[in-house]
Amino acid sequence: MSNQVETIIDFQLEGRDKITVFWRLILAVPVVIFVASFTQMGHLGWSTGILVIPVLLALLFRGVYPSYLLNFNHAVVELNTRLLAYVFLLTDDFPSIERNPKVAVLIPGIDSGKKLNRWLPLVKWLLAIPLYIVGIFYSIVAVIYTLIAWIHIWSTGKYPEWALTWVVGTIKFWNRVYGYAILLVTDEYPSLLLDR
Repeated sequence: MSNQVETIIDFQLEGRDKITVFWRLILAVPVVIFVASFTQMGHLGWSTGILVIPVLLALLFRGVYPSYLLNFNHAVVELNTRLLAYVFLLTDDFPSIERNPKVAVLIPGIDSGKKLNRWLPLVKWLLAIPLYIVGIFYSIVAVIYTLIAWIHIWSTGKYPEWALTWVVGTIKFWNRVYGYAILLVTDEYPSLLLDR
């Protein structure tokens, strides 16, 4: 079994709400503001509110991942994933600020006695550079596919299946990268390939 972060997105292909799809970016603004409120000035803003430094210090000096930090970071990543699923037109369900089983992120069990490497978190950001480069390419293609899907949904009410695999795969890819390099919940290097 893989020791990676897994992402579950219950997407909709048919019967899409054309009106909310048309205004999707405007409708998402309140949740974007809510998610952005977790980012503080002077904090690692690119991590969108994920607490990295306390986790790094706890792993380095104590060899433990504090459960309260794990719970918080897990909730933030799930919220970001719900927002992405909405913005990338995978679902018409407005992104709830509470847990939603239709869009879930599963973190590998690190509380079950499995130890994480104490020193690897110091270099994971460096080891993840190839993942970031590949992820940027995947993201550019996903945005292009979403724009095409936006037109397709608005005219037919159906999300094109060919775009779905790439967009969902990109979100899953970035969650695996976050799990490895930012959340620090796994020492297993993520695959460079999209998970379809």
